[in-house]
Amino acid sequence: MVVNVQRDFYATGKLVKPSDLSLGPQRCQPNPQSTDTVIFQISLQDCGNTVQMTQDWVIYSTNLTYSPTSSIPIIRTNPAVVPIMCYYYRHGNVSSKAIKPTWLPFSTTVSSEERLSFSLRLMTENWSGPRSSTVFQLGEIFYIEASVDTQNHMDLILYVDRCVATIAPDVGSTPSYDIIADDGCLVDGVQEDSSSAFIAPRISLDNLQFTVDAFRFLGADVSLIYITCFLRAAAATQVPDSLNKACSYNKATKSWSAVEGPSNICQCCETLTCHATGMLPPAGGRSRFGRPRVFGKREALDEPNIEGETVTILGPLLVTGPKQRDVALAVIKEESAPVELWLMVAIGCLSLLVVLACAVFIGKSLRKS
Repeated sequence: MVVNVQRDFYATGKLVKPSDLSLGPQRCQPNPQSTDTVIFQISLQDCGNTVQMTQDWVIYSTNLTYSPTSSIPIIRTNPAVVPIMCYYYRHGNVSSKAIKPTWLPFSTTVSSEERLSFSLRLMTENWSGPRSSTVFQLGEIFYIEASVDTQNHMDLILYVDRCVATIAPDVGSTPSYDIIADDGCLVDGVQEDSSSAFIAPRISLDNLQFTVDAFRFLGADVSLIYITCFLRAAAATQVPDSLNKACSYNKATKSWSAVEGPSNICQCCETLTCHATGMLPPAGGRSRFGRPRVFGKREALDEPNIEGETVTILGPLLVTGPKQRDVALAVIKEESAPVELWLMVAIGCLSLLVVLACAVFIGKSLRKS
């Protein structure tokens, strides 16, 4: 693990002391250096780093800690703790050599055997494409897009039945917070300080967009957030009802409204009793937030009520305070860092050559005159 930290830690022009920076619970010190960058280079198992294993990932976690010291009774900067996580795909080969990422950043895609593919992506503010960063400040908005790729399947409509936020990739971990609940009720929009809502109308039946105001868990030591969503595709002929809906809360009218269908299908969102008001799915149909079950075109054509569904995870998202954003960005090590270093060296050499050429030209001109 290599972590580069700019000594201008808060981007204020004030350089921090390298001795005030440490890595991991064992407070490992940085490499000796004399530049404006503090470098940590350790093994993944060093410094008290923790390791977590999920079905698809091996995750090494540590913290960069800044603890300002002073020889006088006051300090002029704040301490900080920045979480750092390294992800290794369990189904690939891991070695000391660099591995070129092959996944799409900040999104998840799950495909069925019949090539019914779901995705959950973090988008830019104008919905023009995927967002390039997962670092947010409080007061900003998550723009989230769910979709299903029908390919050769019949026309389908996508629903987001539930989304839950956690500070760990495990959806069953605590603390947790429901953003969408009870078959498509965007319950986060009810909160007084929230403007979360589904985007209506849809751009297409197989696509559903919604916004969520950025937040952090109260009392959490880290500000990483994972958002797990339960996506479901039904036949496009499905009539909207209490089990097939996308409902947002309107604070102005103090009522719920549906992206499709009459607003009365959202009335159950007030008491979160939507599943109790509808008919239970048939045997062999949708499993309620358990193991995903996906069905292909042939079954969907024969049984219009049979659906495809999956569970996708968006994250980790890093939510910071206004002054911590620059700290988080300063310690993120981009894959392009070596390329940028060589580019700076090349530009410096080229500039030096231009200066030398100008000096020679001026010297010759002076001799002639």
